Amino acid sequence: MSQNPIAETIASLMPRAKTELTELVAFQSVADWAQFPRSESEAAANWVAQALRVEGFQDVALLDTPDGTQSVYGYLPGPEGAPTVLLYAHYDVQPPLDEAAWISPAFELTERDGRWYGRGAADCKGGFIMHLLALRALKANGGVPVGVKVIVEGSEEQGTGGLQQYAEANPELLAADTIVIGDAGNFRTGLPTVTATLRGMTLLKVKIDTLGGNLHSGMFGGVAPDALAALIQTLASLRAADGSTTVDGLASDAVWEGLQYPEADFRSDAKVLDGVELIGEGTIADRLWARPAVTVLGIDCPPVIGATPSVHASAGALISLRVPPGVDTTRAIKLLEAHLVAHTPWSARLEIEVVGQGQPFQADTSSPAYASMAAAMRVAYPGQEMQISGMGGSIPLCNTLTSLYPRAEMLLIGLSEPEAQIHAVNESVSPEELERLSVAEALFLVNYAESKRG
Repeated sequence: MSQNPIAETIASLMPRAKTELTELVAFQSVADWAQFPRSESEAAANWVAQALRVEGFQDVALLDTPDGTQSVYGYLPGPEGAPTVLLYAHYDVQPPLDEAAWISPAFELTERDGRWYGRGAADCKGGFIMHLLALRALKANGGVPVGVKVIVEGSEEQGTGGLQQYAEANPELLAADTIVIGDAGNFRTGLPTVTATLRGMTLLKVKIDTLGGNLHSGMFGGVAPDALAALIQTLASLRAADGSTTVDGLASDAVWEGLQYPEADFRSDAKVLDGVELIGEGTIADRLWARPAVTVLGIDCPPVIGATPSVHASAGALISLRVPPGVDTTRAIKLLEAHLVAHTPWSARLEIEVVGQGQPFQADTSSPAYASMAAAMRVAYPGQEMQISGMGGSIPLCNTLTSLYPRAEMLLIGLSEPEAQIHAVNESVSPEELERLSVAEALFLVNYAESKRG
């Protein structure tokens, strides 16, 4: 990286950043009290709050959100007349999954092969450290040229919407001229990227009942309706033969016009086994960023070990539907519910419960904030131009903020490039990406302040 004062400052701060990320990763801040102690999340929230206080933030507060978790807020005043920028990250993390599959402990930041491994290192505790680095560099080089609000969420991974509800009840709290969501990632390591679209999502629990109780499969099988077989048939109706998502009435033919995702790269990133075909049709970008995708997340049925020769009376599943930009999630839910009802065989009894939802998001890439970020990334990543991509995942808060502050510009950046393996075992962050994106964010704040003065 060609050096300038901000880049030099951030480079000098990287050892401190590693120490702080080590401390933050050590908190087992999974916002699911059935799996991890609430005290771990509360300790992480207090760590974030103290970090903001040390940096001179005012009005630092632990916000008790309606879902029982805490978000951390702070405000750093800027020069008179300067715009206000909201910086977002989240300190809660996904469970480590199979801890035995981690090469190093999930909650101990460990350096290996030039990367820092640990749950939340990229998603999204590293995002908070990125914000701190950018602000520290500005303070050391003339001061922060904008007013800054920071909000660090405590339950983003759970999708329970606590911060969304809090923001809706307190709409003045997060008001800003532009918003930087530090929870996305570069399309490829070393390729500066802003994410412009997100798919929305819904989670549905389904339960099928057919009998008053399990029956002997020899005495009754072949005539008695098997709830597990009915569930399998119902779920199978959600995919075409090529694996494409098929929900009656929901379009699945949109085209992505921007940055493309080479199939070989996707196969490598997704670790698709040799000889196994990808599902769906169209370009990879079409399927990931512009079309709906259904996934069966779990099934309630007897495990193979201990299974008995029975016709099953009940079976259930948790279904996720990712909703592309331009489609209303509420409408998609109604179509999905109607599809499940229509495709449940044998007049079996079907129960459906919507347990989570969020609208898709699409940013205005022609805004002045995008020009400011493009110029910043050009310096932070010499020889590279900023790319604009979509993301198949969902950040429901983006839509809440868009509805509350329709004039605010919004950019999504972050550390979750493909090698980071977020949500999987052995999650990691590239310290080089952390450094470069911190430089980009600091320069963006300078550029954005100047654009508003002009």
